[in-house]
Amino acid sequence: MAKLIQVELVAVEEKVWSGQAEMLIARTTEGELGVLPSHAPMLGQIVPGTVRIKLEGGEELAYEVDGGFLSVTGESVTVLAESATPVAAAGSRH
Repeated sequence: MAKLIQVELVAVEEKVWSGQAEMLIARTTEGELGVLPSHAPMLGQIVPGTVRIKLEGGEELAYEVDGGFLSVTGESVTVLAESATPVAAAGSRH
């Protein structure tokens, strides 16, 4: 079993997604950032774009955000977005 990190994706008006993930990827003012378990603590400003959450087993969630902030501790990452809209997975099977 892979080591996981706790992820919270919160928009101004609601908690959008919360759970365990292998990795979170977001674009910040410093460039694209991948957050894995045990990542060094940091704060970052997110620019408008896609936040991707890689789940255990290969599934990936994606949300379009209009900017916000990212807070990372060794055990968790919190995304505080102005807004977050789910993106349909390309090539997903139903």
